[in-house]
Amino acid sequence: ILYFFLGVCLVLGALAVASNPSPYYGVLGLLVGSVVGCGWLVSLGASFISLALFLVYLGGILVVFVYSVLLAVDPY
Repeated sequence: ILYFFLGVCLVLGALAVASNPSPYYGVLGLLVGSVVGCGWLVSLGASFISLALFLVYLGGILVVFVYSVLLAVDPY
């Protein structure tokens, strides 16, 4: 039942990224998706891979968030 819950949360996070035009909510969906995906890996016993992926995803999410916010603020 844990895997089903994590799978549903992962799909909801992907839908949140795809359906929100605002970069703020899109980043929140990416964060939820990465946390749930890493939680799924931890439940399977791959804690080191999960930590490494979380750090990589966190860096990627921050770069995409800053880039999209700067594009949204730019008047030109």
